[in-house]
Amino acid sequence: MLDLTGTSSIVTGGASGLGEATVRQLAARGAHVVVLDLNDDKGRAVAADVGGEYVRADVSDPDQVVEAVQTAEGLGPLRTLVCAAGIGWATRTVGRDGEFSSAHDLAAYTKVVTVNLIGTFNCVRLAATAMGRTQPVDEDGSRGAIVTLASVAAFDGQIGQAAYSSSKGGIVGMTLPVARDLAAIGVRVNCVAPGLIDTPIYGEGPESEAFKDKLKRDVVFPKRLGKSEELASMVVELLVNTYANGETVRIDGAARLQPK
Repeated sequence: MLDLTGTSSIVTGGASGLGEATVRQLAARGAHVVVLDLNDDKGRAVAADVGGEYVRADVSDPDQVVEAVQTAEGLGPLRTLVCAAGIGWATRTVGRDGEFSSAHDLAAYTKVVTVNLIGTFNCVRLAATAMGRTQPVDEDGSRGAIVTLASVAAFDGQIGQAAYSSSKGGIVGMTLPVARDLAAIGVRVNCVAPGLIDTPIYGEGPESEAFKDKLKRDVVFPKRLGKSEELASMVVELLVNTYANGETVRIDGAARLQPK
């Protein structure tokens, strides 16, 4: 098992939801966590709560991510990265009026892929570079581990999810080749594909609760949305289990999403 005590970790999108839950579980394991996000207030609050650091950064910006990596290196040897930052966009590929102008906005598609897919790879390549400079921690030559977050939408993309599903499918697709690349420096890479997880993205209030109640129709068991802590638990397991590598794991209560 990879001992996180006294090491540093980076969690992108760590200010809320799935990222925040992961930050807290990593800190509980003894890691010094860098919260990388664009939400200054929440990011600083979470970092302060766990004795970590907050770095404001766009995951697709190389210079800003390097700053976060260097901040982590200042806290201890960088051993773990979790890529939880992401955005969504829902619209159909073509409009109803047959006009070119009503087709899926290309800039929106590009933005989602840039943040979710290119941003994830950007963080992986830069954090892994820093991990490769550390000393191995065991006889296998282990230096660190990375977990990326995809989505069940990578496999069961619904109507209107072309951009989101493309970006998450790309994350799944890079898992094995990147794991093979990083084997040379003793860094493992795994991917988690969450299903319907109850996070702040769904909002609050009666309308939000009604919407979430509708969502769980596709969940087999347990018949509810997942909890951020349940997802974070799997993320941490994949980080510390030194034989887990090159795998994508669905955490979804056996849900298979319907077209809409």
